[in-house]
Amino acid sequence: MPSLTEWKVPPANQPRPGDYGFDLDHALASVVGLHSIIPPDAFSAETLGTERAGNGVLIDDGLVLTIGYLITEAETVWLHRGDGRVVEGHALGFDFESGFGLVQALGRLDLDPLPIGSSAAALVGDNVVLGGAGGRTRSVASQIVARQEFAGYWEYLLDEAIFTHPAHPNWGGTGLISGRGELIGIGSLQLERERAGQAEHVNMIVPIDLLGPVLEDLRKFGRVNKPSRPWLGMYSTEIDNRVVVVGIAGRGPAARAELKTGDVILALKGEKVTSQAGFYRKLWSLGPAGVDVPLTVYHEGVTFDVVLTSTDRAKLLKAPRLH
Repeated sequence: MPSLTEWKVPPANQPRPGDYGFDLDHALASVVGLHSIIPPDAFSAETLGTERAGNGVLIDDGLVLTIGYLITEAETVWLHRGDGRVVEGHALGFDFESGFGLVQALGRLDLDPLPIGSSAAALVGDNVVLGGAGGRTRSVASQIVARQEFAGYWEYLLDEAIFTHPAHPNWGGTGLISGRGELIGIGSLQLERERAGQAEHVNMIVPIDLLGPVLEDLRKFGRVNKPSRPWLGMYSTEIDNRVVVVGIAGRGPAARAELKTGDVILALKGEKVTSQAGFYRKLWSLGPAGVDVPLTVYHEGVTFDVVLTSTDRAKLLKAPRLH
């Protein structure tokens, strides 16, 4: 990931103070850079790497909100102010369902928190700013182009994600700032969509309204204090109304059941599966982590039934360590 001094958003995409009814530079100062180090033997190291970098947004005294994959199993976290000052942080925890992660600064950031707004009030067509660490030159003047369901291959589902264009090139943990100067979402992904016969990049944003119900639990426990959803350790995608396995997580239930890349999930507990979102909802409706998951699978001309014993994915992860 390039350092702050090595890249800038193209000038045409940078936000201009006169276009907004709030103090743009003051709001963007609340966005910090985030750099985390993960042990090589961590469960997530193979897929997410041992060194991760992105952004985070100060939302309270020393409390930084980011996207969870940046800090999953992190043993060291550094927070970078726009002026180059660096403060060590502690990965408090993250929420699998929303994707949010929280970091507590272990020193003074001397920045004002960004006020939290309402993502429900954000409309398609609204002009917004995707704030990155480093101010205007590393932020994007953007627009909300869609609000719709999003299913991720890693057993993740948002009922209504926010999508923005133009996309931020360093999207992870960016702050989606409304026209009122309030935080209404956190950047998660960059995706490609077809529009007018042309491919264009958009950012997928996790809506800030998902934070309220889980914030205090994340502060106190590092995770949401309720039974975990069942997890299969099976990466999948949706192709022609079929759920197809595209990868298997090591040490997960799908690996133990010897499922393979290319398998097609035909049914769950006898109910036909035709979409990724539908598959996840059926899976999570069975009960908490540990519940048996009966699947009907198609593999190279053969259809068979198999029962996977789901698990809590958090049990495979290294817990945050306070230095």
